[in-house]
Amino acid sequence: QLQASGGGLVQPGGSLRLSCAVSGTTLDHYAIGWFRQAPGKEREFVAAISWSGDTTRYPDSVKGRFIISRDNAKNMVYLQMNSLKPEDTAVYYCAADRGSIKTITSTWAYWGQGTQVTVSS
Repeated sequence: QLQASGGGLVQPGGSLRLSCAVSGTTLDHYAIGWFRQAPGKEREFVAAISWSGDTTRYPDSVKGRFIISRDNAKNMVYLQMNSLKPEDTAVYYCAADRGSIKTITSTWAYWGQGTQVTVSS
């Protein structure tokens, strides 16, 4: 089971750190991804990290602003979001899957409930 938390209301230029807690299994050998879905839009890839933590991937829209990290000992994955923009407003979800990092939403097997992030002045 995956549970995302840490969302909220933040002003443009601000920061938030999202957390994804994993229960019922260990994180070993699972890649973890973050995705987001804005109203009226499809769910899109935001960040992913390999099971070992040595590989990360981001789309150009968040590269240099978002940082994904993981603590396998605590069964936690984090998404540090900096320099937030209004267009980052969405419900953010974490997902898990065995194997390598993937950017296609439909290929991830396990999903948690989302957390709302609103960037507005």
